[in-house]
Amino acid sequence: MPVAKHGIRKESLSNGSRRVCEGLQQAGFSAYVVGGAVRDLLLGVKPKDYDVATNAPPEEVHRLFRRSRLIGRRFKLVHVMFGSETVEVSTFRAGDASVTDEHGRVLRDNVFGSREDDAARRDFTVNALYYDPSTETILDFHNGLRDIKHKSVRIIGDPRARFREDPIRMLRAARFAAKLDFTIDDRTREPIAEMADLIGNVPAARVFDEMIKLLLSGHAKPCVVGLRKAGLHHGLLPMLDVILEQPMGEKFVMLALDQTDQRVLAGKPVSPAFLFGALLWHEVLAAWKKFQQENHKPVPALHMAMDRVLDLQTEKLAIPRRYTTVIKEIWTMQPRFEQRSGRRPFALLANEKFRAGFDFMVLRAQSGECPGELADWWETFQHAAPDDRTDMLKAPEQGEKRPRRRRRPAGKGDKSGSGGESETRQNSHGDAS
Repeated sequence: MPVAKHGIRKESLSNGSRRVCEGLQQAGFSAYVVGGAVRDLLLGVKPKDYDVATNAPPEEVHRLFRRSRLIGRRFKLVHVMFGSETVEVSTFRAGDASVTDEHGRVLRDNVFGSREDDAARRDFTVNALYYDPSTETILDFHNGLRDIKHKSVRIIGDPRARFREDPIRMLRAARFAAKLDFTIDDRTREPIAEMADLIGNVPAARVFDEMIKLLLSGHAKPCVVGLRKAGLHHGLLPMLDVILEQPMGEKFVMLALDQTDQRVLAGKPVSPAFLFGALLWHEVLAAWKKFQQENHKPVPALHMAMDRVLDLQTEKLAIPRRYTTVIKEIWTMQPRFEQRSGRRPFALLANEKFRAGFDFMVLRAQSGECPGELADWWETFQHAAPDDRTDMLKAPEQGEKRPRRRRRPAGKGDKSGSGGESETRQNSHGDAS
């Protein structure tokens, strides 16, 4: 299709993708910008990154570009760097994958073929468009332009065979439909629910990467709704289907997703730890209650509940430790917000993750899980002057231990000017949600 019909000029491309295509073509190879970047440009959306497909072998691409590196074993690729931009370059794949497992999942795919073979190997028609910057033309082998016009996510080839090759494509179908406000083609959607278990054969790290893309897409809320409709939510986030059937649990989860979407679309930082903590919180609550019913004390019971939920989840998603550590901190703060006497509020306020824990508690209050008065008290307390904070403290509840006064050495005067309480460190909102 010529530029007169699609309207994309080569100046619309990123500097890096244009230079990669020019360098490969000058060396005698074919080179095209492919995939989501072409799709997004046609939809009037600025692409986040650019991929290039070529008939040059990976080693030759690496040789041509000084700032490049070979990556991948399952799919050998080249990353070419231009300043802060990284362009991913793949070599045209052959019609059939080279190595698959007993379920048909592709384990290695480094057999190279023609441009037409490569187009047939791509996942969805809207991602199989090839843009040539030198001629400003688009090659469309599988009616992707038609599907963009009709707002349809349609897989290339037989859906069952393609989902067996890579079960992650089922998650991607839901993500693209939500992100683009498209619908999943009936033939593509039909086998998803029955084949969802195949995702269990995918390495947990790959599932986690795809879930991060989904949840931080700026369309997390419609994505989760789409997962539920497609029957893919069960097993990825254990019992999420049950949570979404409970009024309070659903309200809490949807609030967390909605706020995340708002922050992403506003260009604000987002913490995956905060979001996963929110998605799994009601699982922790259920396990916490169970352990307390088995006569475990509240604090040990909470730690047992957190470990159980995260152990189960890590098997499915391989959540990195840098996230699980923060998740646990946020969760353990929640009962501490109810303690508003003595020195404990000051100690909590000084916690490095206070703001993330506070935002989490506000989310709980908004969903009706804890009193709104509690969120209001902490909002006032954290911004109050030191003397005003002392006046805000609650009287110890019945049976609660009062803090013991430290006995001063004989002859020493009291040089404290504020009852012994010092100004606590205030953390910024940062990436709390």
